[in-house]
Amino acid sequence: MRRSSFGMLVSFGLMAGCGWGSGALGAESLEWLEQEAFRRAVERIAPSVVRIETIGGMERVEGLLFGTGPTTGLVVGADGYIASAAFNFLNRPSSILVQLPDGTRRPAELVATDHSRMLVLLKIDPPEPLAVPEFTPPDEIQVGAWAIAVGRAFEIGQPNVAVGILSAVNRIWGKALQTDTAVSPNNYGGPLIDIHGRVLGLLVPLSPQADNEVAGVEWYDSGIGFAIPGFELQRIVERLKGGKDLHPGLAGFHFGRENIYIAPPVVVGVRPNSPAYKAGLEPGDRIVRVDDRSVARAAEVKEAVSRRYAGQTLSLVIERGEQRRECQIELAARLEPYEHPFLGILPVRSRPKPGQPQQSEAGVAVRYVWPDSPAAKAGMNAGDRIVGLGGGAVKDAASLRESVNQRSPGDQVEVRLRRGDRQLQVAVTLGRLPEEPPGGPLPPAWPAGGDRQQREAEPAAGGATDFQSLKIPEFENDAWLYAPPQAGPPVSYGLVVWLPQPGPVDRRQLLQQWRLHCRRDHLLLLVVQSASTDRWLPREAELVRRLLDQVTATHAVDPTRVVLGGCGAGGSLAFLTAVRNRDVVRAVVLVDSPMAGVAPENEPPYRLAFYVAKTKKTAVLDRVDAAVARLRRMKYPVCVRILGQAPRELNVEEMAELARWIDSLDRI
Repeated sequence: MRRSSFGMLVSFGLMAGCGWGSGALGAESLEWLEQEAFRRAVERIAPSVVRIETIGGMERVEGLLFGTGPTTGLVVGADGYIASAAFNFLNRPSSILVQLPDGTRRPAELVATDHSRMLVLLKIDPPEPLAVPEFTPPDEIQVGAWAIAVGRAFEIGQPNVAVGILSAVNRIWGKALQTDTAVSPNNYGGPLIDIHGRVLGLLVPLSPQADNEVAGVEWYDSGIGFAIPGFELQRIVERLKGGKDLHPGLAGFHFGRENIYIAPPVVVGVRPNSPAYKAGLEPGDRIVRVDDRSVARAAEVKEAVSRRYAGQTLSLVIERGEQRRECQIELAARLEPYEHPFLGILPVRSRPKPGQPQQSEAGVAVRYVWPDSPAAKAGMNAGDRIVGLGGGAVKDAASLRESVNQRSPGDQVEVRLRRGDRQLQVAVTLGRLPEEPPGGPLPPAWPAGGDRQQREAEPAAGGATDFQSLKIPEFENDAWLYAPPQAGPPVSYGLVVWLPQPGPVDRRQLLQQWRLHCRRDHLLLLVVQSASTDRWLPREAELVRRLLDQVTATHAVDPTRVVLGGCGAGGSLAFLTAVRNRDVVRAVVLVDSPMAGVAPENEPPYRLAFYVAKTKKTAVLDRVDAAVARLRRMKYPVCVRILGQAPRELNVEEMAELARWIDSLDRI
């Protein structure tokens, strides 16, 4: 059993209270006293811990089962108010029953929900005043002290208990305590208590990387659990009693892809029509103060926003050039979905030149112009070089893409071109990213790309030995990488990570499907096999990210063409991994796969496109259709293909189209 110095002091305090000297006890007595301290703490909180049962409503949220068993709540008002985790109510139950410690059942109504801290407030009509627990004062919350998670999801007469320590405070952007105590859906909504039986916090699933309604669930019983501090819970309950839901406060500005814990708080983009946009924030602004304190890192600003609710105000001081200005941002509950604008071109790709200076010529050479696109309507041609947009200079494809992303579909911009010896300026009205791939073969992506015909003419046959085996020590999974032989000058590779259905993997068949496209379009193919023969596990999403990092560290990978995909359950894990790692993943390919989890809001710096192939007789068709509709409402581009009646692999023509779709992901 783990001990802390605080726990040992409690044990010695109990010895003194019982009249025992420290020399009179052995290890077994100390163990007994420690357990007795835990027992008394749980005994003290037990009258305030209730069992909650939900009836009816949806049983699935994003394909995951919820609300199918009893869970836990905590009394927060003698007159019948009970707090629990919002996770337990995602199924929108038609009926809620609260079972008190004496076995009495009472119907409950859902008063309101805190969507930021994932809490709900329930109300019952109790037969007599309920036992309200004592809350730990803020100045007595100590990292390293004992922390006991208490639930009442099993036997009504006996709480379920797990013991650990309080491992951190001010986690999840300042909103939560962290514990290594085992926390699971059975005790979500229950209290995390100290050794005295006082409430440290209310247990909820949260995640520092995601903010959707199921974020953090995958960590249960992992040694990472979170609780909303008890002293804050009391304030939240008073607000929820008014019957209005609380929502996270959204500003609408974002920082770059750098590590926000060390990066300066320089605004990279502002969502059109957001509170930040209306307050006058612009890309390039540096935030130097939030309210009455100075900030030096982007993470400090994110924490200040994350703590607040919609309707509250964020006071900023920003630097713009040599000037300082103040602005007040009234945070919103929701932002209008962002949609990436579209100029209508594919850029000529630059070649990586290790150890040599990059090409000095500025601008972006146009590889291909989409028919009927804004660029085509403005008269732009393949071979043109874009040197300016909207009054600013264009350095390369990345800077052009970033400049376009700061605008909206329907915006008009001036584009400066060089066509041979001529300088041109054209007006372009930006459109929307197309869902469909280009209709025919694309021209070479690199200058002097004369090795393309040679690669296409090479035989597509190959064996499993063409793969290089990869391994991550902490995982049992097998993984293989196919890298086509380099012909001609060096190029950057697109990367396709493929997750097949659980079970044995026919590497030879996969290679036959992909080999020609890998050689022709310069694609790396990474195949990952599930550890289990019958399912993929959520924790294997971490394996995929580790493999991604390994491959990008050893190969020149084009960041605009990183694709995760798979069939069935493999596609589901690909989706889950992609939305958690949208800083590196640009596209998801799903073949008869339901989508596990919820896609995050579409944001300017994080392009994500979807290719969905489905069959009419798949068991998950309704879920696939619902997910596609939801992604489109969020303004993500989704290409959908119907493969016919029965589930099957993509045929040769479909694979060619998919490869062309991947080849066009660097569109601007």
